[in-house]
Amino acid sequence: MTKTFILGLTGSIGMGKTTTAEMFRDLSIAVWDADAAVHELYTSDRSTIEKIYDIIPECVTSAGVDRNLLKNELLSNKALFTKIESIVHPAIKEHRLAFIEACNKSNQKLAIVDIPLLYETKADQWLDAVLVVSIDKETQRKRVMSRNDMNEKTFDLILSKQLPDKIKRDRADYVIETNSIVCVQERVESLVKKILGNL
Repeated sequence: MTKTFILGLTGSIGMGKTTTAEMFRDLSIAVWDADAAVHELYTSDRSTIEKIYDIIPECVTSAGVDRNLLKNELLSNKALFTKIESIVHPAIKEHRLAFIEACNKSNQKLAIVDIPLLYETKADQWLDAVLVVSIDKETQRKRVMSRNDMNEKTFDLILSKQLPDKIKRDRADYVIETNSIVCVQERVESLVKKILGNL
């Protein structure tokens, strides 16, 4: 069984993390996506759904936890964050560990874990290396504010939960500027070759 090299991928909101993750997938690299895992838990994991129902029943529908309703509740009552995190974080950890175990068993040399709050949750302590994607603040704001479900209040709340970009860049093993798709693609391909070449 191969010990898979686990590369953490992170970056503040609007920095191009989702696009970069897709480029790794295009190179046949396994990618675990924290946001997708949360979605799966909210729609399919009975235990998680029931625990959230016990705290905020109005956020749970027949389809599971409604993320928009939950987001609005969290915006109006920030004290709920800790309670929700105490439910979601352990479930997410279990989901991620299952992914890593599957990568080891299938002898994957490299895998990506895409974690928005990577440094904030101290994930860098168990990762083999960290890649941070970054862009200037003006471009970041333009990208985020162009999203349908976004407003200044939500954007500011998300930023308040994230470490400043400069700190992430300083702590990263690798940094990719997401100025253009072509440039990011070249950097991703180069990074994959470098990591695989060192294994």
